[in-house]
Amino acid sequence: MHHGILSCSADARLTEAARIMARHRVHAVAVTNGDLSRPIGVLSSQDIVAAAARGDDPTAREAAVRQPLAVSGDEPLVHATQLMVRHGASHLVVLDAASGYPIGVLSTLDVAAVYGGSTQDD
Repeated sequence: MHHGILSCSADARLTEAARIMARHRVHAVAVTNGDLSRPIGVLSSQDIVAAAARGDDPTAREAAVRQPLAVSGDEPLVHATQLMVRHGASHLVVLDAASGYPIGVLSTLDVAAVYGGSTQDD
């Protein structure tokens, strides 16, 4: 899991969200209405690729997956991966088990690193 959540405003153009992802070398950002405690969506690099293929520049709100999938930080990894497969998701918001607030993002690459026995420092 990547601790912390990068975000963009719901009204941000996709080009702005793409710059955030590129600058921080991540594949997804939370889309918010100014309240990081409750993201309204998750915008992935795949959403940006789809917009680029159409030749448009919608807002993050328009392009994001609404009601992002989330998993508690104390859930086993197998539960998170099953959720990803069932919903065809490449990213899950990870919630603090006690407070329910977002604490990070779990990506398919994070799962691959764990599955392959790697760490982020490898």
